[in-house]
Amino acid sequence: MSRTIKRGPPPKRPAPRRKVAVKKVSVMDRLVGMLPVSEDTLRKIATWSILGAGGAVAIAAATWVGIPGMIGAAVAEGAGRAGFKVEQIEVTGLKRMDRMSVYAVALEDKQNQTSMLSVDLEAVRQKLLRYGWIADAHVSRRLPNTMLVDIVERTPAAVWQDNGQLTLIDSSGVLLEPVQPDAIPNLPLVIGPGADRQEASYQTLLAAAPALKPRVKAATWVGNRRWDLTFESGETLALPEDGAPRALVKFAELDGARPLLGRGWIRFDMRDPTKLVARKPGASLAHSVDVPAPASAGASVPATGETTNTPSQTAGANVTGGEG
Repeated sequence: MSRTIKRGPPPKRPAPRRKVAVKKVSVMDRLVGMLPVSEDTLRKIATWSILGAGGAVAIAAATWVGIPGMIGAAVAEGAGRAGFKVEQIEVTGLKRMDRMSVYAVALEDKQNQTSMLSVDLEAVRQKLLRYGWIADAHVSRRLPNTMLVDIVERTPAAVWQDNGQLTLIDSSGVLLEPVQPDAIPNLPLVIGPGADRQEASYQTLLAAAPALKPRVKAATWVGNRRWDLTFESGETLALPEDGAPRALVKFAELDGARPLLGRGWIRFDMRDPTKLVARKPGASLAHSVDVPAPASAGASVPATGETTNTPSQTAGANVTGGEG
């Protein structure tokens, strides 16, 4: 008896393994991986950066067409309608300057009259500084309707005379205001082109001889290099270009030892610091003055009556500074 043998299906062969593709990492990915933030955070940063750039472009475009200005003007106009208008101006610090001039500057721009918010405080300040009287100014607003202006005025130091015109100046030569001949203040008088710019040096000169300061009526700036002083008693003193304070001190010492002023002389010349030469009215020759030289002067004075061999350089000089 034969036997049937059943054969089963052949065993399955194992499927070949698929090769897994290795993902290549770029240099940029490596750099991103090194950052101490997650990839999700980086995506958010990039998104906001793009939105910010777009917003900046939109703002620039709006600015170019003037939208912010129109919005600002509309806001200012609305504030003006709400009662925020310049209705009062408080000015402090004025002593000599005309108050109406400050009001005129504050309200010069018509926008300043419509709204407090439209007032350009720095522009108002700069306009005020154009006035000679004003050394400094502080401008502010006090809501709802008041502009505050605090003025620092210059102090007048002298009257400057040039080409027949009188002008009040401060110690640095800044022009303050015109002066009428019949209303000259009790201040030093400086005369001649450029004398206004020499006011500081003139005050230094007078400070060297305080005893003579109240006796000086005027000073003429000669040749843009030196001073001629005119005294209340009518004499003129010509000072040297260099060493004028020393020469004035020497003259004060000589006048103190034996009075020179009010003794009939018309002009003294100390342009040569080694001697004092004087002239009397009507004299055509220069004479030296018989006064003892102080020990500190360091130079002797010739004896009385000694006459120079040449006509005096000041024979035809006028006493300037007595005008006005």
